[in-house]
Amino acid sequence: MSRHLPLLVLLLLLPLWLAASYGVRFALMEDSQWVGLCVDEAARWECQARAGLGWLIHFRVIASTALGLALLAFCLPGRLGWGLAVLALLVGLPALVLYSASLAVFAVVLAGLRLVRRAPVSA
Repeated sequence: MSRHLPLLVLLLLLPLWLAASYGVRFALMEDSQWVGLCVDEAARWECQARAGLGWLIHFRVIASTALGLALLAFCLPGRLGWGLAVLALLVGLPALVLYSASLAVFAVVLAGLRLVRRAPVSA
């Protein structure tokens, strides 16, 4: 197995994850049909998910989580750091799309830098 295979798989999955994040943004958060429907029937699971996601966006929980994971990944060596960087990227991309770009951009950049960092050469 090639040592670049996990990075290639990640580069193939990230656009799909980004498209899914935009789908949630435009189909659930910004679609005007949900505004009227959720006023009338707030108990629907779609409306509950929309409200919960709204609170997560408002308090910047998604972006803060991504930034925390990226900072931790940047400090940890080896596969654990790489895995946390992937997780930070997977949390940071929806944070970028869902109105928390000011904080999430740092998480995505840090996670990306951690993913491409070369392993230290041992003597």
